[in-house]
Amino acid sequence: MTKLAHFLHAGCEVTILLADLHAFLDNLKAPYELIRHRAKYYELLVKATLRAIGVSIEKLRFVLGSDYQRGEKYVMDLLRMSTVVTEHDAKKAGAEVVKQVASPLLSGLIYPLMQALDEEHLGVDAQFGGVDQRKIFTLAAEQLPSIGYKVRAHLMNPMVPGLAGGKMSASDPSSKIDLLDSAADVDKKLKKAVCAPRELEGNGVIAFVEFVLLPISELKAEDGKARFVIVKDGEEVVYDSVDKLKEDYAADIIGPKELKVATTLALNKLLDPIREEFANDPAWQEVEKLAYPPPPEPEKKKKKEKKIGTGYKKGEASGSASNPTAAVGTSAAEFIDNLKIT
Repeated sequence: MTKLAHFLHAGCEVTILLADLHAFLDNLKAPYELIRHRAKYYELLVKATLRAIGVSIEKLRFVLGSDYQRGEKYVMDLLRMSTVVTEHDAKKAGAEVVKQVASPLLSGLIYPLMQALDEEHLGVDAQFGGVDQRKIFTLAAEQLPSIGYKVRAHLMNPMVPGLAGGKMSASDPSSKIDLLDSAADVDKKLKKAVCAPRELEGNGVIAFVEFVLLPISELKAEDGKARFVIVKDGEEVVYDSVDKLKEDYAADIIGPKELKVATTLALNKLLDPIREEFANDPAWQEVEKLAYPPPPEPEKKKKKEKKIGTGYKKGEASGSASNPTAAVGTSAAEFIDNLKIT
């Protein structure tokens, strides 16, 4: 999101692809109707976030993938791509993006071909994504000329470590901050975040400062200067670059507690306008309910009827509890009487 703000601040025209068909192809992560609701939800969320950062969204446009990816020209181009891209190259391109399963589906091979084609059909000069998409970018650069289309520039962001240590994951809420997380949730997640003293490698809290808070503070500041404030022994320590912060953290001048408190305050200040916009927009709230419906309540377990030794319900056995043989004998006799031999 920070880089999108930078692009808009620089005067670029930015197109965000709401890739509903890509999501559908990626191992059926969600029903298609749910994906459509989520596309609308993300559009509203991205707009609110960019407004909170303070950049103009006049040159921002959203395109829903299914609005053009089912068209005759696009489908024909997809078929043309399939004649020049090998199964090996398609699988390799999507290895870090498409969900990997024991028995891969054909949809996982179509996905990277479509992402490459999107550059042409969206009419863009460059495609932006995380470094995990570099193999798809390579596929686009190598294969689009094969069907007569030009090579685009490819811009990439590093993968930011998660708060729980390791890679940030959408499936692990504790590893990330959601844009609509409450102030209490942000505080809770930061308190639990992995942030060892002096350790810079894999430190998700410092990563938040480096890739989110400092760059956004620079965009928001009237003088264009980045600013991150940590309170140490009752006094403010102001950082205008992550290099100095890393130096002080590695030297234990700044510890995990001070860093976490400062990060929590700065993050909540950034998220407050987004939360407020959501709270005052009933239409957005309705979209959120459709996009992320609550899980169905588990079915109540039915009480199993108590049975006695032979498996009869209480009161059904013809023999008494004191004479179980009678019950067994009657049962066998009834079975033989009802048995028909042809």
